[in-house]
Amino acid sequence: MILQALTDGVFTGAIVSLGAIGLSLTLQIMRFANFAHAEFMTIGAYLALAVVTFIGPGTPTMGLSFGWQLLLAALLASVLAGAMSWWLDLLVFRPLRRSGAASLVLVFAAFGAALVLRHILVLIWGHDSYFYTRELQLGVMILPGMRVLPDQVFILALTVLLVIVLHLYLTFHRTGIAMRAMAESPTLAQVCGIRVDSVVRTTWLISGFMAAMAGVFSGLTPQLHPELGSNLLLSVFAAAIFGGVGSLPGAVIGGLLVGIAENLFLLVANPGYKPAMPFLLLLGVLWLRPQGLLGEKSS
Repeated sequence: MILQALTDGVFTGAIVSLGAIGLSLTLQIMRFANFAHAEFMTIGAYLALAVVTFIGPGTPTMGLSFGWQLLLAALLASVLAGAMSWWLDLLVFRPLRRSGAASLVLVFAAFGAALVLRHILVLIWGHDSYFYTRELQLGVMILPGMRVLPDQVFILALTVLLVIVLHLYLTFHRTGIAMRAMAESPTLAQVCGIRVDSVVRTTWLISGFMAAMAGVFSGLTPQLHPELGSNLLLSVFAAAIFGGVGSLPGAVIGGLLVGIAENLFLLVANPGYKPAMPFLLLLGVLWLRPQGLLGEKSS
């Protein structure tokens, strides 16, 4: 049972990592906790559902429960969610920043935006749960006591691919380097001539894109509902802070550790107490190492 819990934890952690990457970027560059991030996970899942409803999930291939149509839907939904995330900044956060609002005001604005977005989703789709596909999968035994689903393996591989692409972008692309500079010191970045508006726009686009990807694949295993993002929010926050705010490898490691801890916790506790695990991890890391595993201690 422990071996299976560890396996499930890794696959759960892959989804959490996708959400934590986008949140970690906004925490470090925008300097406030964006609670609306959870709703963009849900928005991404439902946008993909709209595309799948129109074109169909496709014929299952390579043992997966879906075809290339769902991958196309996930890509389109993530791009749209990224654009919507940027539009939210233009409508809500940028006017507040330019008026000199404190970070706490931005946090409250994000919380309010999250409530509005969630109720819009409920207004359109209702409270019912939906499925991308009705295909059933059987776990494949890879070791005694360890079974995996092909969908889980695909999600893990996709997470690794997205992390590599984003790492290369932040390391070698001009805008990616500017984002890292903004994360280190916004004032110094402005003095050096970095276009702040371009960096902010890219940050929101990437954050929304990664959140939507997390939402789509969280909805794939096994279903999607309006509380999908809010149910993941605490785990995503814990992963981002656990790994170190602004650290891409830290967000991935934090996500995997949170996923593993949650699934091991279920071996000894009622599933209803599962949300307590990331909260306990969050308290622990803030007490023992506030900068996170790979974060740098502020001077």
